[in-house]
Amino acid sequence: MKVNLESLRDRAGWERAGVRLPGYDVELMRKKTDLDPLWVHFGAGNIFRAFIAVLQQRLLDAGLSDRGIIAADTFDVDNIRMIYGGYDNLTMSVTLNADATIDKEIVGSVSEALVAQPAEKEDYARLLKAFAAPSLQMVSFTITEKGYALRQINGSYLKTVEEDLKNGPDQARHAMTIVTALLFHRYQNGRKPLAVVSMDNCSHNGEKLQSSILEIAHAWHANGFVPESFVAWLSDRTQVSFPWSMIDKITPRPAPEVQKMLEEAGIEGMAPMETPRGTFVAPFVNAEKAQYLVIEDQFPNGRPPLEKAGVYFTDRDTVNKTERMKVTTCLNPLHTALAVYGCLLGYTLIREEMKDEDLVRLIRRLGYQEGLPVVTDPGILSPKAFIDEVMEERLPNPFMPDAPQRIATDTSQKVGIRFGETIKSYLAENRSMDQLVALPLAIAGWLRYLLGVDDQGNAMPLSGDPLLEELRALLAGIELGKPETCGDRLRPILSNPMIFGSDLTACPLGDRITGYFLEEIRGPGAVRDTLKKVLNS
Repeated sequence: MKVNLESLRDRAGWERAGVRLPGYDVELMRKKTDLDPLWVHFGAGNIFRAFIAVLQQRLLDAGLSDRGIIAADTFDVDNIRMIYGGYDNLTMSVTLNADATIDKEIVGSVSEALVAQPAEKEDYARLLKAFAAPSLQMVSFTITEKGYALRQINGSYLKTVEEDLKNGPDQARHAMTIVTALLFHRYQNGRKPLAVVSMDNCSHNGEKLQSSILEIAHAWHANGFVPESFVAWLSDRTQVSFPWSMIDKITPRPAPEVQKMLEEAGIEGMAPMETPRGTFVAPFVNAEKAQYLVIEDQFPNGRPPLEKAGVYFTDRDTVNKTERMKVTTCLNPLHTALAVYGCLLGYTLIREEMKDEDLVRLIRRLGYQEGLPVVTDPGILSPKAFIDEVMEERLPNPFMPDAPQRIATDTSQKVGIRFGETIKSYLAENRSMDQLVALPLAIAGWLRYLLGVDDQGNAMPLSGDPLLEELRALLAGIELGKPETCGDRLRPILSNPMIFGSDLTACPLGDRITGYFLEEIRGPGAVRDTLKKVLNS
């Protein structure tokens, strides 16, 4: 059996393979979506395929909606062509249960998948049509936090952004300029209301998205490309809203063991691929069962009834508290600490790290002792129960193939939130920083990781990061086994508020992080020794 529209007719065959199929007419749904689209989503990767698209499938299955999602990607043309186009826009979704069983489902809620680049004329024309449609209620995003960034570490515009601001909407190439150009098209075709919803895993995600789009709109107005009334329309939340959200679901790279299980069930064509741009993609996506999505209920043109699929809709303050709970305390800081130390200590699976007493001690202290005291209970989810689930069920899940190397990607874009917000809370509440041990140890571990040498002294590949070259240049000259070579090289990083949200050298943490870092570069085995020494003291 193959994952395509024709194969869906063999319901009995798929049932024998233990695969759940869409409970609606996929082709009819696509026709209705083409006529009156409701939802466009940017970022057609794993979190979208395993979570967001499945939410809409639940509504379609229950007869609570008759339209799907238009998926779009501004970055990797081949991801759209190979994974969506090659499988009739269907996805094999696999849920990895803690008992090492899997649930299999074909997700058909994506009506079409498009390349969101003006140069791809046919696809872009389809997007322009969707954005002009009065029926469109929501445009959402899972493009990662770096997708919203317009500037480099020194504050200057990224080259692509700088060119887009000069060239105007018709020649946009950056994700944010492309979206702003599409919003301008909607403005030109009736000015109908719309919700523009970031579902990315970062603090104040709606604010980041809104800030980037408004900055582009202001620049285009100054350069004569758009009228001032377009900026005013974007700034009016009764017309264009930017709801905040909190999302949580771990979606690791497709696992070989999952591919094998699918093939043994008689499902063909499941082998992963690498696109020409280096993106690792597969016809299936595997993810944990646990999932949370909390969204500010601000939708000026209406919205799908996603609460029927388990989404929490609430006010901005509650979203903010829930997001802070998860991103700054109960999951993300723990993940980042495990990522950098896992790489340094030679681990390739997060679940194996959860058998390491030193690493478990590190993240237990980071979450329970240092983070929870400054987290406000959001009311809809319990912080203590959330972190208990993370520690006892999610991270140790024996069937989760998640790798520290994946989690370590883009760490420079994450540390300001995952660690910086807790630091800000301690400063704002005038709390003693003496009890902060695991947090500065995690930051020191990241700096040690950036040297590209593991704890045995061997060269270690580093995960992608937009600031990787700049950060490594600042650390150039530091040698393992020679702490004296460090000098004052950490200061430009630790003092940079664009990275950590504040100047860490202005508080006791700067010296503490530096001290831990110096311990960790004393020689081979020093990372492990430092963990034991610091956490057992």
